[in-house]
Order: sequence, then C-alpha cells, then structure tokens
Amino acid sequence: MKQLLLDLSAKQAPDFATFVVGRNAEASHLLKQIGLNLSRSSSKTSADDRFVYLWGEAGSGKSHLLQALALAWAEAGVEARNSRYIDAAAPSAAFDYDPAIHLYLIDDCAQLSATAQIDAFNLFNQIREQGGYLVSAGDTAPAQLKVREDLRTRLGWGLIYQIHTLSDEEKIEALTQAAAARGMILSPGLLPYLITHFRRDMQSLSAILNALDHYSLETQRPVTLPLLRSLLQMEIQERTL
Repeated sequence: MKQLLLDLSAKQAPDFATFVVGRNAEASHLLKQIGLNLSRSSSKTSADDRFVYLWGEAGSGKSHLLQALALAWAEAGVEARNSRYIDAAAPSAAFDYDPAIHLYLIDDCAQLSATAQIDAFNLFNQIREQGGYLVSAGDTAPAQLKVREDLRTRLGWGLIYQIHTLSDEEKIEALTQAAAARGMILSPGLLPYLITHFRRDMQSLSAILNALDHYSLETQRPVTLPLLRSLLQMEIQERTL
C-alpha cells in the first residue's frame, strides 16, 4: 500500500512528451522551436520573438511548459547553468543577468514581491540589450497583471499566448490514449468518475492512472470503478494522516 501511495504522489517529468497539447498547439510548437534555436546557438531571431509570456488559470500547464523547455535545453547537451528557472519565491540573486545563461524562465509573475518585480524588470532590459531568451508565465494577461506598470509593459512586448485548460472531453481522450498505451482495459464510466472525484489537473490525473495500473497488477483485480474508489480512499486517508 505504501508503495502505491508513493506512486500516486510521484510526478511525471515535465517534458513536452507528457504535455497534453489540446488547444495549445501553437504555444507548444513555439517553445519547442525556442529549444531548438538555443541548442543550435541560433541568433537569427528578432528581439520581440525572444520574449514570450504564457497566461492561464491554475492547472492549465504553464509551469509544465516552462520546465519542459528547460529540460529540452538540458537534454540538448548544453550545460544546465545556461538556463535558469525562477519562481516567485526565488532570491534576488536569481534575477542577476549572466551572459553565460541564454534562457531565463520566470514563473508565477503575479506572485512576485515588490523587490522581485524590480529585479525582473531589470533582467528583462538586460536580456533585451545583451541577448538571451525570457519566457515568463502568470495567471492573467499582461494588461491585467497586478504588478508595477513598467514590468507589466515589458511583459506585454513579446509574444503572448493564453494556455487553455483541457476540457473534460480532452482529458478523457488523453487518459484513454495513455491507458491504451499501457495495455490497460478500463471499465465504462471510470474516467468520467475520476475527473469529477479527483484533482482535475492532468499531472495529478496521469499520476493516479499510473498508480491504478500498479494497484491492478498488485491486487490482480481488473481496472473497475470499485478498484478506483479503493485507491482514491487510500489517497484520502494518506492526506489526512
């Protein structure tokens, strides 16, 4: 049981392969291209194209895309120090410009402190003047961000993409395909039940599908609603301990 709960809480690698595209094909394609440009040390990109802002509600996949881009850059054989992921809780030093870093990723822009907003503004200007890419993300479009005006203006200079949350139908389709790839035979109604009785982001849904597969194999039971309910109950009990 303990191992199953560990499986349930395990996170999938935030790469492009595990990102369910849905209506976000253009943004996903652009970020992949940025990864390719970086790995090829390309400088044939306009200034505005080097700045990308992603926005969307919680669970839409913004952080996943930022981390997938960082991972793609690392897997291209480039030293990890040449990209930097910065979240809202990062220290001020994380915003220091370094010419050896070609990719900066700023997450949760709406949560940046007053000091971090100044740091982010200065970093933006240095990247624009001296080179590099900046991909940032927030929960609203730049014009609605509750940050200082000069930073809000800068974040709106480049390419802006809304990251759309998957519909229930898209989630069910993605999970059905993932289950089929595993050779899992799901009982009718299992996936609709899952997305209405569990956390709704795809990372959590994919994690429980993985755990359900292991649970089925360990208990030698088919993947049915009773098995899913049993696993969900285990997860609830674990969270309340």
